[in-house]
Amino acid sequence: MAAPLSPELTASKGVKTLPVKKGDTVRVMRGDNAGFEGKVNRVDLKRYRIFLEGLTREKVDGTNIFVSVHPSKVMIKNLKLDDKWRKAIVERKKVLALSKKEENVKKAVKKPAAKVVKEKMVDKKAVVQKKPVKKPAKKTGKKKTAAKKKTEEKPIAQTKPKAAKKSPTTHKAASKTKGGK
Repeated sequence: MAAPLSPELTASKGVKTLPVKKGDTVRVMRGDNAGFEGKVNRVDLKRYRIFLEGLTREKVDGTNIFVSVHPSKVMIKNLKLDDKWRKAIVERKKVLALSKKEENVKKAVKKPAAKVVKEKMVDKKAVVQKKPVKKPAKKTGKKKTAAKKKTEEKPIAQTKPKAAKKSPTTHKAASKTKGGK
């Protein structure tokens, strides 16, 4: 149920996204209600939707109901930080974001060395690809004649006659007679 924070909140808190909570002020960024700003009235975890105060529609019978909005379509403008758990989440995510930035800086410094290794790997692959492929040995005519002699030497009694294949038409005719009984 996370939503992006406004640029002002991102700069002050050091976090890009946070879960939407009842009491937060959000602005709808996409959809039919784009530009609407209101307080979160209810969070429905089962249907993965949030409901904003003032964002309602009228039913046919005249009653007003809240319109649900997906959390990815809103941007959090003001956070409700009354809860100590929420403050802890912000602090934890801030530390994670800083450590990721430091890792990215370290990777950026080491990237030129990594490119050299990749180039060497490419050269090794090229050498492997240049190896000649062994062709299979050609069969000689003598082996074929020897195989023919073996089949000719078998006595007639040992050879089995091939079973005659039934045509599909005879099979269908047989099934029709069985069904007709």
